[in-house]
Amino acid sequence: MAKLIVILGDQLSPALAALRQASTDDVILLAEVGREASYVAHHKHKIILIFSAMRHFSAVLQQQGLQVCYLRFTEHSGIETMTDAVSYALQQYPTLDGITVTHCGEFRLQQEINSWQQQFSLPLSILDDDRFICDTPRFAAWAKDKKQLRMEYFYRDMRRYTGLLMQGDTPEGGKWNYDAENRKACPADLAQIPPLQFAPDAITAEVITLVEQYFPDNMGSGDNFCYAVTGKDARRAFLHFVQQQLPVFGDYQDAMLLNQPFLFHSLCSMYLNCGLLDVRWMCNKVQQAYQQGLVPLNAAEGFIRQLIGWREYVRGLYWLLMPDYKQRNGLQAKRALPRFYWHGKTQMRCMQQAVQHTIEHAYSHHIQRLMITGNFALLAGLSVEQVTDWYLAVYADAYEWVELPNTLGMALFADGGVLASKPYAASGAYINRMSNYCKNCVYNVKHTTEADACPFNALYWDFLNRNQQQLAANPRLALPFANWHKRSDSDKAAILAKAAATLQQLEQL
Repeated sequence: MAKLIVILGDQLSPALAALRQASTDDVILLAEVGREASYVAHHKHKIILIFSAMRHFSAVLQQQGLQVCYLRFTEHSGIETMTDAVSYALQQYPTLDGITVTHCGEFRLQQEINSWQQQFSLPLSILDDDRFICDTPRFAAWAKDKKQLRMEYFYRDMRRYTGLLMQGDTPEGGKWNYDAENRKACPADLAQIPPLQFAPDAITAEVITLVEQYFPDNMGSGDNFCYAVTGKDARRAFLHFVQQQLPVFGDYQDAMLLNQPFLFHSLCSMYLNCGLLDVRWMCNKVQQAYQQGLVPLNAAEGFIRQLIGWREYVRGLYWLLMPDYKQRNGLQAKRALPRFYWHGKTQMRCMQQAVQHTIEHAYSHHIQRLMITGNFALLAGLSVEQVTDWYLAVYADAYEWVELPNTLGMALFADGGVLASKPYAASGAYINRMSNYCKNCVYNVKHTTEADACPFNALYWDFLNRNQQQLAANPRLALPFANWHKRSDSDKAAILAKAAATLQQLEQL
């Protein structure tokens, strides 16, 4: 029985469930389709990464003696969707009598895939994506009957399940979480160790030309593309991180420095999320480095927590709550996204840095995403739909299963507290504590109502004031609300007037 095996652009893993069943009689389909490349305005680096990685992966499969039907972007008229691509492949190989695919990472596309059996009148086999450690039934069982789905408790369950950084039933070092040791501000003179970069080969250069031609107005430029596009190079990049950057990562993973887009971060989430890296291999390498005394515990635990904690948790939450989750807007945030999210031209130094790094690299690290671009969107009440679409578009590691819960739930608190126990709202003081962005900024981080006041400050209090009905009962916000209520009526009026003026001139900030 020969079948069509469909491989998606974020499934470029030799150990993918669908590929483990492949024989030389089967045909493997990879397709660069228009809808997937354009349903949001993806950063050029994201499209280059996926298309080039797909082409390199196709070559590897062919070298292994497998039949590959590879459809390049625009080379076949009328192929705009994955369904179109499957239809074309079945016409080219009419003796195929079944379709196999690994469960995909986006609800929208999975609904399209689910229609193939009826549309093509062929048996359709949808295999679990066991590249993830926690499958969706296991997550659903963990979540069942819980009043609160907190990541910390899921993470502990995953530590026990995997045995990572465990001594029997006890966590390494006696604590589950060393997050309190991951929040140091980084000294400006600390030597930076950049992530490993790769010069584009002939395949990537061809893709860069294609992307510049067909996506000229998308964010970014192909001129500085320097990411790995093969599993071999992605593994090299990760081992470089473990050896050179991870020893310092733990202390400074939340820190931000002017004109330093990477600090000690790995940038490997983009490789992991498209299949070039394996999460178990990555975690084992980090654990080995800790056991060999090469990295401290707070670095190893902090990194592993991001992988088997946050990453697995948000994926489980996504599939548990979709499709209704995408429509949530608990704080009724509807203000239009300012244009500086796309071009980075703002006098707010922190926003300028975060957006400019995003434009240049299709990357900014988690604190820039959460506490600068996300925090500003939360405080200003920006449209949940526009903000989530922006995050999905501009980052090379963004796929809806991981982007949507992190943005809608954690950054915007639009799910009413399903994911986060409180809104991650902060004034400029937090940014000043964790970065040197505020130094020499046009705005004064210590001012709230003055002409040169940091916009985050008045917006922070305005956020609390206008959302009192939804948030006042949250015990983690008791102190901020108490401080707000202690203020005089005149102080409150001045702050709210400043916030209103700021919101009216968002495009001029």
